[in-house]
Parts: sequence; C-alpha cells; structure tokens
Amino acid sequence: MTDDKDKVKDQFLFPRSNYHGDFTPEKLTFNANLQEFAQRVSLLCSLETGGRISSEDAYDQIKDMWKQLKRSKKELLDVSKPEPPELPPEE
Repeated sequence: MTDDKDKVKDQFLFPRSNYHGDFTPEKLTFNANLQEFAQRVSLLCSLETGGRISSEDAYDQIKDMWKQLKRSKKELLDVSKPEPPELPPEE
C-alpha cells in the first residue's frame, strides 16, 4: 500500500512525458535529462518565488544544472557515430 502511495506521489512531483521523436538510446536519455532539468528549474523557481531560497542561490543552481545539461548533450548527441565496419563480400 505504501509503495503505491509513494509511486503516485513520485509521478505527481516528477512527471515524465513519453518520448515521440526518432528513437535512439542517446536521444531517449537526453530527453529524460531535459525533462529532469525542466522539473528542477520549475521547483527552484517556486522556492525562490516563495522566499525559501535567494535569487542568487536559485540562479547558481540553475546555472550548474544548465552546464550539466550541456555536457549531457555534448556527450550524447554531438558525438559523431563511427562508421559501420565493412563486411567482406559474400561468395
């Protein structure tokens, strides 16, 4: 019973959307990273608006998360894929 409540709470706090783009594992992983970034930015904005954290603290955290997202994009999407090996001709 507690597991169901925790799952519902997690789905409410951290919603995930289905991926509808061209599928590759790299694109799917980056999409998950992007969704997590957006969710965390939203949370930080709410905390800053509510006076729980300072504007400077929110900015610094968002800036750090942005750097992580850029690094993720570079590692996942900006890497050129190696050429497939050449197969020997069939006999």
